[in-house]
Amino acid sequence: MFALDTDIFAFVKPSLDAHTLGINSAAELLRDCGYEVIIGDEVIAKAMNDFKYEVNQKIVLDWIKCNKISRIGLSYRLDQDEAVNMVGHFMNELQSSNFLSYQGGPIKAVFFGGLPKASEIIDKEQKGFVKTFKGGESVRQSLAKMDVPEERIPKDIMEGSLYDDLRMEFGKDVINAQAYDGFMPVDKSGYVDYGTKNDSVMKRIDNNMKTASTPLMRAHVGPYSSSVDRLDSVKEFISWAKYLADTKYLDILSIGSSQLTQSNFGEDWEDKANGGGVPVNSPEEYRMIVEAAKPLLVRTYAGTKNIPQLAEMHEKNLNICWHALSLWWFNKVDERGPYDLYTNLNQHIETLKYIAKTGKPFEPNVPHHFAFRGADDVTYIVSAYLSAKLAKKMGVKTLILQNMLNTPRFTWGIQDLAKSRAMLALVKGLEDQNFRVVLQPRAGLDYFKPDLNEAKMQLAAVAALMDDIDPHNETSPPMIHVVSYSEASHLATPDIINESIKITQYSLQKYRELRRQGKVEDMSKNIDIQGRVLELLDSAKTMISGIEKHIKNPYSPEGFYKIFAAGFLPAPYLWGEVEEFKHVRAWKTKPIKGGVKIVDEANNPVKADKVVDYASKNVKEVEYIVKQKMLAEHKY
Repeated sequence: MFALDTDIFAFVKPSLDAHTLGINSAAELLRDCGYEVIIGDEVIAKAMNDFKYEVNQKIVLDWIKCNKISRIGLSYRLDQDEAVNMVGHFMNELQSSNFLSYQGGPIKAVFFGGLPKASEIIDKEQKGFVKTFKGGESVRQSLAKMDVPEERIPKDIMEGSLYDDLRMEFGKDVINAQAYDGFMPVDKSGYVDYGTKNDSVMKRIDNNMKTASTPLMRAHVGPYSSSVDRLDSVKEFISWAKYLADTKYLDILSIGSSQLTQSNFGEDWEDKANGGGVPVNSPEEYRMIVEAAKPLLVRTYAGTKNIPQLAEMHEKNLNICWHALSLWWFNKVDERGPYDLYTNLNQHIETLKYIAKTGKPFEPNVPHHFAFRGADDVTYIVSAYLSAKLAKKMGVKTLILQNMLNTPRFTWGIQDLAKSRAMLALVKGLEDQNFRVVLQPRAGLDYFKPDLNEAKMQLAAVAALMDDIDPHNETSPPMIHVVSYSEASHLATPDIINESIKITQYSLQKYRELRRQGKVEDMSKNIDIQGRVLELLDSAKTMISGIEKHIKNPYSPEGFYKIFAAGFLPAPYLWGEVEEFKHVRAWKTKPIKGGVKIVDEANNPVKADKVVDYASKNVKEVEYIVKQKMLAEHKY
């Protein structure tokens, strides 16, 4: 192993590739271990776009030499052929310029982070000299690949990684033993309204809590092929629904409807692109799905246009078991819908009032959308609380609190536990005799590795993480959104969905058994997590107090618009409507010790009161914008 005391690490990527989370995460880890890390600026990024040209090669090599770089990482997560070519040109130039250490040059190691297939090709072509990162590596694995000795890794990083490593060992044991395959469906039919039009998710949860400690299972299901006729795709989904109902592992069928179903329901789609998902386009098709899926509870996406009308249609034709809305999202802000944000919020809040009249639960599909756009952990928590309080004020009686773990993917498990507990404490603080909160955790959208066996191990490991949120309560979580292990590889078929449910249910029971035997750590007593929970709660309360102080009537369309536009909920990777929402992008965020924090220009963490101070100064400006929007709306 090389002595790394004087080594300088560097990371570069072509400017064509917008993916930066992997580079930032690796850089932060190395800095925590005491190393100097340089990230290529825009000049270097542009040179890497076309490294085959001599002028660009000279720019990059001069930069390496000038900064005394000895270990360098390349990142490219777009086209695999481009990635392979870039690494090939880079290695050839290092070798021909005598830049490699065995030639007497400065470069001791080269790393590459990218798509799995590109990494495999690079492994073969470079004969292992370039160490590749395919994604999903643990902290310990990442640092070991970069030749960082264990004694250089700070204690808190080792402890954070240890919990994740131990859960992965648990997952490995579960999958290798194959005992999960014998897990049988749990009978949930012990109440009068089971499977009837009077059934509900709360009736099923309440009955389940009396008779079993296995949570309800929800899964997202959505076959589609562009080469198949639309009606044939719907028929295939109906056959899947019947199979899942007959095999009895699933409790809640979430229809993975297409973009056109959400945005152009009931219209003539002509040659419009479906965008993946089940292309449902009539109330009759929904009724056929419900009939085939009995006794499963059924739900689907909200619309992105005519949102209240579609919610009413879902209620009448699906008997939808709960509604979900994204509030600040699924509009022009994230380019997922046709409405501007203010119109979207008006429609969503009108829809919330309708949901309250139906008595159905509501799920805020919100916090993880902030996380997708670079938000910090406090913003994740605060956005959940604001959504819950809005729902309560609109008359909603039951809130389904979806909690997407592993988001971003580099989040440490102990940070996920702290974030989950802080969010639960705040949102459950709203509970009373007229308002109930139901936790629904799930794995991250991009958490799983493409290797199916490793992904199964991850699925078992994340089940353990879910159980550690409230480790001494065997009725928690009451419901799990199961993300199928094939997520990173291919569409989940009914058999894969059922196997994913078996792994999740078996892992949950096995982990609880090990805890009772004292063979896994009692995470309720972890001091680091307790400290982080208090820190998150204090920051979140500061933000909420600031919002409620500076925003008039915050729980309204105008209020929610102003909260966002003024910058109370930073989302630095926002890509739509960037001029209107410049204050949302005003702060940087950074991965720090497995979590995400807001930082200043010097990369120092920023306290919540500073964010409140900044956003409060923008309130008058956004109040004027809202007033103009209200006047325009009234005019038409």
